[in-house]
Amino acid sequence: MSRPQPRLAVRLMTAMALVIAVGGLTLLATVNLVAPGLFHDHLSHFGMMSPEVTAHAEEAFASSFAIAITVAMGASLVAAGLVSWFLVRRVARPVEELAQAAETVASGTYAVDVPTEPFSSELEALSTSFSHMAERLAATDASRTRLLADLAHELRTPLATLEAYIDGLEDSIVDPTAESYETMRGQVARLRRLATDLRESAAADEHALHLVPVDTDAAALAADAVAAATPRFLAKGVGLTFVSAGGRLAVLADAERLGQVLANLLDNALRHTPTGGHVAVHADGGGGKVVLSVVDDGDGIPTDQLRAVFDRFHRVDAARASTDGSGSGLGLTIARAIVTDHRGTLNAASDGPGTGATFTVTLPSAP
Repeated sequence: MSRPQPRLAVRLMTAMALVIAVGGLTLLATVNLVAPGLFHDHLSHFGMMSPEVTAHAEEAFASSFAIAITVAMGASLVAAGLVSWFLVRRVARPVEELAQAAETVASGTYAVDVPTEPFSSELEALSTSFSHMAERLAATDASRTRLLADLAHELRTPLATLEAYIDGLEDSIVDPTAESYETMRGQVARLRRLATDLRESAAADEHALHLVPVDTDAAALAADAVAAATPRFLAKGVGLTFVSAGGRLAVLADAERLGQVLANLLDNALRHTPTGGHVAVHADGGGGKVVLSVVDDGDGIPTDQLRAVFDRFHRVDAARASTDGSGSGLGLTIARAIVTDHRGTLNAASDGPGTGATFTVTLPSAP
């Protein structure tokens, strides 16, 4: 077991005392070596003075000098000690408070108080960084707890469906028809999609998507995404169009990941647009920006949920989402993370339920 170390204040006071002692001894030694000789030289200029007077003067000087230097040393030691104590308290106290806050955070409590009046800019920067770290840890812990709860909820439905079908097949309640196996395969596909999206979401949160940005035509990429999604839109009876300002819209992007963003946005628009509705993809550029927008006239988003739609497993209509089995609830989360890693933004806009929604990707143009 390691021996407990002295506190920072004790070490600082010891160091200060050592510095003061060394400085005092150095001063005393220097004065003793220099002052008598200088005094004797001054007396020697008065040649008329007798040896007895010179000896008496030097004795008086030595006596008064000893008294003066003793009083001065005592006063300086007291003053230096008080100043040192004040400085040590100003330096040690915020460090000790930060150490206590670190122990509190290590125990799992992230609501901590950090010193707000540090002694120096370095300590102020340390306090600010520590406060931000505690806030990030609190947010991460809350996100982890929410993720586990949401994940348990998301897994419950497909697992319950599979369990019910397996029990029904064993008890001959459910006929082993193609429809039954298709339902079970659909639930397995949902679990596989959820696992894949969870892995993508975790990698996005850790900025570990390993993007390979190259010069890419965003307009062509959007056109390809529309072409790939068209059969699904036709099957549901939802119109899909592509509108481009014309010309090449160059961006530095990972084409596969940016295509994934557009596919997620189109899937989201398809889920929330009823039969007979319409979705349009716009590609435009200017002012050093490239803007890709997916506009639908579907369900819309309540204005108080425009930011929350990018949270994990967020559902605008929780009742419908719990039964339709479409999507993992992570598509928009992954899409925003990918766009952010491209130094861009992804925002949602809507006038409310029933008014449709617009998701806008803004990326810097390639130089």
